[in-house]
Amino acid sequence: MLHSLKALGHFHIRAVDGEIGHIQEGYFDDERWVVRYLVARTGGWLSGREVLISPYSIDGIDERAHAVLTRLTRRQVQGSPSIDTAGPISRRYESSYLRYYGYPLYWPYTTFWAWGAVPQVTPVPAVAEERPDSGGLPEPNSGDAEEDVHLRSSKEVTDYHIQGSDEAVGHVEDFLFEEDTWAIRYLVADTRNWLPGKRVLVSPEWIREVTWSDRTVVVELTRAEIEGSPELHPDRLPSRDYEADLHRHYRRAGYWGERPHR
Repeated sequence: MLHSLKALGHFHIRAVDGEIGHIQEGYFDDERWVVRYLVARTGGWLSGREVLISPYSIDGIDERAHAVLTRLTRRQVQGSPSIDTAGPISRRYESSYLRYYGYPLYWPYTTFWAWGAVPQVTPVPAVAEERPDSGGLPEPNSGDAEEDVHLRSSKEVTDYHIQGSDEAVGHVEDFLFEEDTWAIRYLVADTRNWLPGKRVLVSPEWIREVTWSDRTVVVELTRAEIEGSPELHPDRLPSRDYEADLHRHYRRAGYWGERPHR
């Protein structure tokens, strides 16, 4: 099932023993195109801190209740290190965070979930339950640690310009991900400046590069190919029929499946 990362910004996040807070944004890997963390702003019980929540700990997404359900306890979250969303996240910080919860590292072998691989969820160890604080974990933007250059904020990338292979076509409005794998299946492109009122989907496999200095996503598609793509209803997630129409359109344009073959 597909979910909107933007819509999760209106969701609460729950521990097994109560509310944690609400979701602020997501961090995704721009090389493998998977959601690696959600950022949760805690309520008054934790002085409004921001903490990372890994999909390893998530049991499900309840659309009706507007809630993300985790197998964490509030005490585990309390002991988790805070995250400074204004700065980059270092490898050192991530290593300590993953050790705290007992999750496996995903680099350098890219064993983390990506492109259809379901994450191997491991139980949160008892030691994390017993720790009342972060145990001296490093700050997220430690100057002496390597920055994870592929970890990007969904809030930051939203509104990046989308540049086709010939002309500009719009900007990034949202990210749609699979609940089971947390793989980003599509970027939602808002083309209203060029195609009034129209929203279309772009697969990450059609992305040539992301230039962070220019705030631009460069895709393999031409403006005409995107213009001819089926329109996405602004208040609905894509149906199977819509995805089938989308793939038929790009196959006719010389693409096969989701990857361009030219």
